[in-house]
Amino acid sequence: MDTTMRGETPDARVRRALMHRPLLYTYRRCPYAMRARMALVQAGVEFDVHEIVLRDKPADMLGMSPKGTVPVLVLPDGRVVDESLDIMQWAFHGRDPDGWWQRAQSDSCHAFIEFNDGPFKQHLDGYKYPERYPADTVPAFHRDQAVTCLLRPLEVQLGGQPFLGGDQPCAADLAVFPFVRQFRAVDAGWFDVQGRPATQRWLRGWLESELFQRCMRKLAAGTTVQF
Repeated sequence: MDTTMRGETPDARVRRALMHRPLLYTYRRCPYAMRARMALVQAGVEFDVHEIVLRDKPADMLGMSPKGTVPVLVLPDGRVVDESLDIMQWAFHGRDPDGWWQRAQSDSCHAFIEFNDGPFKQHLDGYKYPERYPADTVPAFHRDQAVTCLLRPLEVQLGGQPFLGGDQPCAADLAVFPFVRQFRAVDAGWFDVQGRPATQRWLRGWLESELFQRCMRKLAAGTTVQF
């Protein structure tokens, strides 16, 4: 897990000196930030959040994580964790009596996360943001490729068990769900008539869950509050 100290602005050093809880820089609709928030809440971590403005990212955040993407978790001792899966691992470390992280350590769970974060995310971006891709690559191509690389095997997996890790939810569900949610949101009407009943049930369960509802509450942009 990457928790090395990085450069920071003077304001960030003052803020860090006053911190009693971890501080998460986040953006409500970002699926990477979403899974980090869900893991922190599920693990019972008390933390503060700063909802960023994409066009005006905080200098403090950029000083500690120059890549400029969320989520970024700043720990009270000044360490910085700025990859979503590392934040999830940190959240559950020593705070996982129900085995959410442990159940996600199977080969199949690792494979689903790799497919999700690799080819599925690439094709999701091509489907959702066609203007960023060559004109001869139509969104339907990326949509169909996304289905092939993740949604079809996901339906098979969830047809035999309710969650990615088995009979109980696990960290892999939290890692993959926000991206499937984003894929559906591009064209919910199309998605909802494609069948895949096991995936639909799984997705609907997470969308209606108390955990997801809590993690999606709206925050004033550019402010830091206790989550």
